[in-house]
Amino acid sequence: MDFMRLLKSLEELLYEMASWLLFYPITMWRTLRHPQAMMRYADVELADDLHEQYADTLSPPLFLLITLLIAHGFELALVRQEIPWAPPSFLASDSNLLLFRAVAFSIFPLLMALKLLRHRGIRIDRKTLKRPFYSQCYVAAPFALVTSIGGVLTRIDRPATLLSGLMLFGLATLWYVTVETRWFAKHLELPLARAALKVVVTLFQGLIAMLLVGAAVAFGLASA
Repeated sequence: MDFMRLLKSLEELLYEMASWLLFYPITMWRTLRHPQAMMRYADVELADDLHEQYADTLSPPLFLLITLLIAHGFELALVRQEIPWAPPSFLASDSNLLLFRAVAFSIFPLLMALKLLRHRGIRIDRKTLKRPFYSQCYVAAPFALVTSIGGVLTRIDRPATLLSGLMLFGLATLWYVTVETRWFAKHLELPLARAALKVVVTLFQGLIAMLLVGAAVAFGLASA
C-alpha cells in the first residue's frame, strides 16, 4: 500500500509539472496582455474552494517562482559561458542564488500589498495580506524576468548586449510602474501623479530592502 501511494504521488507530481508547460505561457500571456484583470482574478480565485483555485492558470506565487527559475537558467546558459562571473561568496552556490532571488523579488509584491492595507486602514495579518500579495505576484513575475535578463545582458562586455540589457531593464521598469500606478490609482482612489509617486517610492524601498537582505545574509554566513 505504501508503494502504491508513493506511485500515485509520483503520478500526480508528473502531471502537475507537465501542466506547467501549458499553463505557464498562458499565465504569462494573460498577465502581459491584461495585468489589471489578472490581479483581480488572483483576488477572486482565493474565494473559491482550494481544489478549484487557479484551475486555468498557475497560482501567483508558483508563477513567480517558476519565472525566477527561468531567469536563473538563462543566466547559467548565457553569462557563465560568456564571461567569468565571480559572485559574492554567499551567492556562489546556485541554490543560494536562486533562494536569494526568490526572497528579493517577493519584497516588491509584499511592499505593494502592505501599502494597500495601510492606506485603507486594514489590520495586517496573514489572512488580510494574502489577497493583495497574490495579486501582486502576477505582475511581479514579468518584471522580475525581464529585469533579470536585462541585468544578465549588461554583464556581457559587448556594446550591443549592454544597450539591449539597459533597454530591457528600462522597459520592464516602465511597464511595472505603469501597471502599479493604475492599480494604486484605482484601489486607493488616488490621482495618477500621487499614485505614480507612491509606486516609485515603494520601488526604491524595495531596492533598499533587497540590499539589506543581501547584506544580512552575507554577514550571517561570514559569522557562521
